Amino acid sequence: MKIENLTIESAHKGLKNGDFTSVELTNAYLKKIEEKDGEIKAFITVTKDLALAQAKEADEMIKKGEMTILTGIPCAFKDNYLIKGEKCTAGSKFLENYIAPYDATVVKKLRKQGAVFLGKTNLDEFAMGSSCEKSAFFKTKNPVDLERVPGGSSGGSAAAVAENMCVYALGSDTGGSIRQPASFCGVVGFKPTYGTVSRNGIIAFASSLDQAGPITKNVNDAQIVFEAIKGVDEYDPTTLDYTDDEKLSDIKIGVPKEYFTDGLDKEVEKAIRNAIDDYKKMGAQIIDISLPHTQYALACYYIIAPAEASANLARFDGLRYGQNIDGVIENRTKYFGSEVKKRIMLGTYTLSSGYYDAYYKKALKVRTLIKNDFDEAFKKVDVILGPTSPCLPFKIGEKQEDPMAMYLSDIYTVSVNLSGLPAISIPSKNKGLPIGIHLIGQSFKEKTLLKIANNYGR
Repeated sequence: MKIENLTIESAHKGLKNGDFTSVELTNAYLKKIEEKDGEIKAFITVTKDLALAQAKEADEMIKKGEMTILTGIPCAFKDNYLIKGEKCTAGSKFLENYIAPYDATVVKKLRKQGAVFLGKTNLDEFAMGSSCEKSAFFKTKNPVDLERVPGGSSGGSAAAVAENMCVYALGSDTGGSIRQPASFCGVVGFKPTYGTVSRNGIIAFASSLDQAGPITKNVNDAQIVFEAIKGVDEYDPTTLDYTDDEKLSDIKIGVPKEYFTDGLDKEVEKAIRNAIDDYKKMGAQIIDISLPHTQYALACYYIIAPAEASANLARFDGLRYGQNIDGVIENRTKYFGSEVKKRIMLGTYTLSSGYYDAYYKKALKVRTLIKNDFDEAFKKVDVILGPTSPCLPFKIGEKQEDPMAMYLSDIYTVSVNLSGLPAISIPSKNKGLPIGIHLIGQSFKEKTLLKIANNYGR
């Protein structure tokens, strides 16, 4: 059995036909983790006992004819998802020994389907980072090139899928944290529309931006996982019911002129231009569009996200949960990393008296302008195409001393979160280091977005 070739669909077929059991499949992945994760370091925690127990239950479900497409298939979770009875660190020393008291809603849904949980993957601390170098425990390496970063903050999830240490993984995306690591690792990363998937039980970074989503080997698998985890949740009031009708005839793809400017790596630009040509050959209509407020997206994001983070992370005082030594200030000083401290201070500053109007309130107005740009564009096109990241996967340590260069790796993804839109990163067909093609869809039009993405991936 070559687990390297298994997608959700092929693994499901193998289980259904009796080619292997879920226990055998799970043991194969656990063995792969044991062999490869010493150098990749994708996992913070491997939940071996839980996985094998779930695999046995899955085999019983299969025997009884109660199988779903995800039954018995091993997956992994970014370590900001709560799994009852297991550690949940959020990549922080503050929560190093925290045991989750309940399942996140997404976890609960996958557990009900008979999924197998292999473990929790590494991330930048509290999901604040773009390279998986800001974890409090260790740096994750890119399986494509061990000297390079896997992207962040869901770098562990992307690396685990790319190295075939799980069939699929879950990540969270606040400013590109599913799509950018998927781009760097050569896999698929899908961020659904804000409100389609519950955030309950996922440790919050910025509540108006955070979104759960899958990292997979192909677009079909991303759709399968999305269908399993989406839906209204009484514990997350931002979730809502909606109708998603796929309407595809003459496909119109918008290409923003603002995405092809100074700072875009030449290899990345070439790969994106080639993808545009490929879509033309498939019969798609390519339309030049403008998103004039794109240049303000990064600045807008780095006001709103830290502001919300400073409020969300106020609960981490060491008194209710997490580390507890001598007091709140001592706890936060000792156990928060430098990036987390920086964003809390930035957020607190922009929310403070005298600066709220100058910074936070103005950023909210700019956010509306960015959203309006997309609304206007989608009157003409079905999806918008561009690069996921302006750069190739960079070497470990290369951007540690230049935070602005690090932040710029998310320049194409943050505007999607500010607008609440769905977007997907799919691997380009270039040779060499992975490059992601970024497709942005209209709110609640996931089927159309995934269909267009899948057309390229075939």
